[in-house]
Formats: sequence, C-alpha cells, structure tokens
Amino acid sequence: MKELQEKLNYSFKDRSLIVTALTHSSYANEQRCQSNERLEFIGDSVLGMVVAMHLYRNFPKLPEGKMTRMRAELVCEQSLWEVAYKLGFGENLRLGKGEELTGGRERHSILADCVEAVIAALYIDGGFEVAEEFVNAHILSKLGEVGGVSTGDSKTRLQELVQRTPGCSLSYEMLSESGPDHMKVFGAAVYLNGEMIGQGEGRTKKEAEQNAAAKALEKLKD
Repeated sequence: MKELQEKLNYSFKDRSLIVTALTHSSYANEQRCQSNERLEFIGDSVLGMVVAMHLYRNFPKLPEGKMTRMRAELVCEQSLWEVAYKLGFGENLRLGKGEELTGGRERHSILADCVEAVIAALYIDGGFEVAEEFVNAHILSKLGEVGGVSTGDSKTRLQELVQRTPGCSLSYEMLSESGPDHMKVFGAAVYLNGEMIGQGEGRTKKEAEQNAAAKALEKLKD
C-alpha cells in the first residue's frame, strides 16, 4: 500500500478506504467484508463531474453532443483499464479464489471498476480537489487522443509560440482565490513582456495558469 500511495501521490488518512477500493466482490463474499462496489458508485459520479467541468471550461465552442462523446471516450472501460494497468492496481487487488484462477487480476472490467473506486476513496479521504488532481493527471492527460480535438499543454504551446520572436518573455501571476477549501477557484493571468494577454480560472493554480495560456493562444491567433 505504501508503494501504491506513492504512485497516487497521496497518503490516506483512513487507509481502510484504499483497501476497500481494491477489494473485489469475490473476495468480499469469501471473507465477509466490504467490497468496492459502493465506492464505484461514488467514483463514477465524481469522475463524470470532473471530466464534464473540464470540457465545459476549456472548450467553450464545443456543442453538447461533442462533449458527451468526448467524455464517454475518456471514461470508457478501456481508458480506465489503461490507468489501472499503468499504476499497477492489478498487483494490489484482493480477489476471491475463483477470480484469481480465471485471470481476474488482469480483467478489464474489474480494473476499470477499481479506478472508479480509487477515485471515490481519494474524494472521501481528501476532498474534491484531491480526486480532481488524480483525474487530471491520469485521465484528462489523454484528452488530446480523443474526439479529434488537439489539446496538449497550453503553457508549452504558448511558450513555443512566443519563442519564435526574439526578446519576448512570459510570466504568470495568481490574481484571485475564492470558495471553500473543498471547492477552491483560482484566477491567474499570463503576461507577454509585462502586458496581460490572457486570464483563466481553475480548481487548482496549475489549471488556472493553463486556462490563462489557452485564452492567450486564442487572442494571439486572432
């Protein structure tokens, strides 16, 4: 569990949550303990909310149908299985004897459900921002691969664009911080040679800077 928490970049206050998130119903039935099914229920909703809000904020010109398809691609079983595989969730799963013998440790559906349960465990133990950071790092990072929309890192693309003109420099500044601890909203601005060229908001300081950079890119392309 220590190694897994390092991969998650989070240390649980209530370690029973991450243990339950990795407990399949086959093990729970044999050992008469709680499975991860209830956590999956919460995690599915948290995941959907984080992805939906990210698409809404960052793609203001996309119609509802397009956003729905992109969200579906990001949260599908294959996508979540890839996350579980990368983080080694299968090695930490608690499985019943039957599932263990029939390859349950590598089964896509079991591992995908496990990702949703882990998101719920992060949300319950650390709050919305902790769960959001996990989704940003491991699921929304694949956004450029879905929906035919090229995204990438806005700050990097802005830096590359600015570097084409010698003598230009970028800087970022945090403008605001509002809301309760579990629903913080940060405001940031990006400056080109001291002149503001974009502003953005986000649930984290990094997201706010990324959104400011995205606005600057739009302005510079006009």
